[in-house]
Order: sequence, then structure tokens, then C-alpha cells
Amino acid sequence: MPSLKKLALTAVAASLLGAVPAQAETWNMPTPYAEADFHTINVRKFAKDVEDATGGELKIVVHSAGSLVKHPEIKNAVRSNQVPIGEFFLSLLTNENPVFGVDSLPFLATDYDQAEKLWKASRPVIEKLLAKQRIKILYSVAWPPQGFYTKFDATTPGDLKGLKMRAYNALQQKLARELGMVPTQVEVPDIPQAFATGQVAAMMTSPATGASSKAWDFVKYYYDVQAWLPKNVIAVNVKAFDALPAKVQAAVLKAAATAEKRGWDMSKAETVAKTKILKDNGMVVQKPSEELKAAFKAAGKVIVADWLKQGGAEAKAILDAYNKM
Repeated sequence: MPSLKKLALTAVAASLLGAVPAQAETWNMPTPYAEADFHTINVRKFAKDVEDATGGELKIVVHSAGSLVKHPEIKNAVRSNQVPIGEFFLSLLTNENPVFGVDSLPFLATDYDQAEKLWKASRPVIEKLLAKQRIKILYSVAWPPQGFYTKFDATTPGDLKGLKMRAYNALQQKLARELGMVPTQVEVPDIPQAFATGQVAAMMTSPATGASSKAWDFVKYYYDVQAWLPKNVIAVNVKAFDALPAKVQAAVLKAAATAEKRGWDMSKAETVAKTKILKDNGMVVQKPSEELKAAFKAAGKVIVADWLKQGGAEAKAILDAYNKM
């Protein structure tokens, strides 16, 4: 039989081992936008909330402005667990499945209340699609309503013909073509250079992106067309999330819920503040002419109808749910 001394030493060793705190986990998180962007500010607050709530058991290191992984590759980097967590623009995935572009359908949801309803209607379908790729959505935040930027005063649809327009997803490319413009893919950090070199001459984006990219340096006019409110999603690799202790998972989900509410509030405030910045820096901020507005809406109807055909039963289910809210 083992001696009493040996048993005592074993008990002490077990006690010491049990006292060792859980090993801290560090997650590198790529995000697409600059430090000053409200999405990045919100992500950093989310990361701090997670670290505080877990007592440092999980630390999320944010790499902004595409510095770790370029925006178009972030989703697949999360899918492959190259990184455990990341932020990306949801409608960038439209080429995979039309459903991912629901929040970028022109003139379907044009204010925050409508955008929140559309997210509630579409989230179950989108979550199911991403789950097949081993991706779990933590939260989503809308951008301010999208407006139209040009170097000159555009009052008729004819003024748009042949313009090279920055288009950040497949639906926006369709919109550009419907209006007679030439779509060109340009990421947010490259916007100033794209205008400076003549790669693009117009863009459809939020006042937040317009202000952060100092749009007044390369365009003069901003039209508040409120075309749609697209969203970013913050998502995790399912395997990485499942590997966390239950209490850490709960802390992440709680911080995510807080970040979603905070982010939507920030987005609303951003709309007002950044539109004012555009004005203060000499841009002409105005509503589009009735003729131009009608042209945008007509193009939007064509795109929504086409989206429904391509998206099939899933797209119809989303619209049916949205229309009942």
C-alpha cells in the first residue's frame, strides 16, 4: 500500500494543479475598415467587453483596415479557421448565394426600422447557409443609408451614362449597369486613389465611408437617395467557438448582443454626424431630382425581381417574412 507521506504529496500536487488558472486564449481578428470607422470602434469595444467578462481567458486582437487579411478573403479565412473570428460585409457573398445580398437590394429597406425588420426576417436563412460553411454569426450592424456621390451635378439619368462607378458587390454592379454606368470593384481604403487615377468617377456608399475617405477631396456632390442599409457581420469559426469553455462562450454571446445594439445606435448617430461633416467640408448635400430618383427606383425594382428569381424559395421566404412584419 502507498505510504501516508506519498498520499499526502499526491494530494498536494493535485491541489496545486487544480489551482492553475485556465490558459488564456488569443484570437486574431481581421476587420476591413480604418480605426476611425464606427464599425471598428464598436468591434474594439466588443473585444474589450469579452476580455473583461472572461477575466482575460479570451483576448481578441483586432487587426483593422485589412492589415491581417484583405476584405474579400476574411470570410474564407474564418471558414478555414485560418483566423477564428472576423468582420466582413455580408453582401460581398452575393456571388455565392443571392440571399446574402438581401440587405443591398435597392429601395427594399430604406430606413433603420425597415432594415432591422429585414435583418430579423433574413437572419435565420443566412445563419443556416453560413452554418454549412462552419461559420457562426455573432452580431450584425447596419451601415447608414447609402447615398450617391459624383464630381458633378447629376440631375437626369442621362448624366450617369458611361460613368465609372465604384461597386462593392454584385448587386451594386447590376444597379450600375441598369443605370448605364460601368461598375468597378474598389475597396474602402483604395477609394481616394481610385478617384484620383480616374478608375472611378462616382460611388454609392454611406456618409460614414464618405467622411472617413474624405470624399470632398475628389467629389463635390452627395445625393441622399437612401437606397439601402447594408450590413457587416461579425462571425466566428464554429470549431473555434465550440472549443471555448461554456462560460467563455456565454460571455462572447452576451458581448455580441450588446455590440449589436450599440452598433445600430452608433450607425444612426453616424448618419447625422457624418452627413454634417460632408457639408462642413464644402460638399453639396441634396436630395436627388425626381427624375433621377425615379430612375434609381425603377432600376431597383428590376434588381429585386431578378433577385427573387435567382434566390428561389429562400429569397421568397425572406420577403414573405419581411412583408408580414
